[in-house]
Amino acid sequence: MLIENTIFYEENMRLFHVSEDSNIETFIPIIPYRKDMDQNTGVVWALCERTLPNFLTPRDCPRVTFHVGPQTKKDDINRYFSSPRVNHCVAIEYRWLDTLLNTELTIYEFDPKNFELQDEIAGFYISKDTEVPINKFKVTHIIDELFRRNVELRILPEIISLRDEIIETSFNWSMCRMKNAK
Repeated sequence: MLIENTIFYEENMRLFHVSEDSNIETFIPIIPYRKDMDQNTGVVWALCERTLPNFLTPRDCPRVTFHVGPQTKKDDINRYFSSPRVNHCVAIEYRWLDTLLNTELTIYEFDPKNFELQDEIAGFYISKDTEVPINKFKVTHIIDELFRRNVELRILPEIISLRDEIIETSFNWSMCRMKNAK
């Protein structure tokens, strides 16, 4: 859901883009693949810090991610998290574990001033301008980065059944690259 003509800028808000390419100097707007968006206007995608863990995986890795939101029920938290100290989960299929262990990521940080909120639950922001990162961070061990962010990582035989359950819960969720799931 695009909030029209709204530049969303919060003081201290941080926006990021995650890539396996560590040498991006400029992000040029591209036409979105999503049919619910304007197919005539290119955008640069970014994520807020809250949903950044959803993209701390290899690009093509299918994943089910979910986190606690304002409407999340205590019963869902108790049922789906293994610890009361965790409020975010990234679940991947076992067949992607070696790839995850051997992938390095770069987190690019943007100045948020040109970005509009595109999807609050997913934490997606878009800019119609060419963007130059203001900072970048190397992630050499994805699992360490997820645990540093207090994210539960689940390695499952398959993730379709978890997806089917999570979409019926009160969590904020995002399902990525599901076409690659078994």
